Amino acid sequence: MGRSTTSLRLDDELRERLARRAEAEGITLTSLAERLLRQGLAEITHPGIHFNSGPSGWRATVGGAWDVWEIVSDIRRFEGSEAERLAALAEEVGIGPQLIVIALNYAATHRDEIDARVRANDAAWEEQERIEKARQSLLA
Repeated sequence: MGRSTTSLRLDDELRERLARRAEAEGITLTSLAERLLRQGLAEITHPGIHFNSGPSGWRATVGGAWDVWEIVSDIRRFEGSEAERLAALAEEVGIGPQLIVIALNYAATHRDEIDARVRANDAAWEEQERIEKARQSLLA
């Protein structure tokens, strides 16, 4: 992905708030502005998507709490038509199928981001299982 320079005129208060936030997060003002622009555009394009911060960084969410990557990972466990899978997951997690569709639409247009989160979670889960087995072997 290429990069280009864009000049923006911001009011002084907004510029200062951005600078303080970037400093608090330990990132550059440019990095913060890029993230906020990406997130804002995603929220406009996919109404219902929001972004939450956590130990693994900023991630797309829907319904106030459900990470998009979790929905994508979870829906893969079900079989049947799209409608059947949506209904089954909606019942299991307690959110409306329309929110699952919003999450899936976001994931479809941000596939690399979501797939990377699913892979990272799978790897962490496998590592925990490996540690559990090793711990149990110590007790045998």
